[in-house]
Amino acid sequence: MSNNDIMKKLRVALKFTDEDIIEVLTLVDFRVTKTELGAIFRKDDHPNFKPCGDQLLRNFLNGLIIYKRGVRPKPTPKNGGEAPQ
Repeated sequence: MSNNDIMKKLRVALKFTDEDIIEVLTLVDFRVTKTELGAIFRKDDHPNFKPCGDQLLRNFLNGLIIYKRGVRPKPTPKNGGEAPQ
């Protein structure tokens, strides 16, 4: 299964639009255009098909965690004092 297949399945399972995917990717400061997304979701025999790279998939999954769970809170020191510098 290719990264493109994984992105397609996640898009359908989460009922995401292109705008939703772009929003998730901006949460991790990864920029992608609607045109690039369209190329990723095309069939692999289409002339404008573009393979989905590991970096795009990794950033989408990391952004999805933030999108669903929220930003990870900073850990507080156990001793109640300030964090070591």
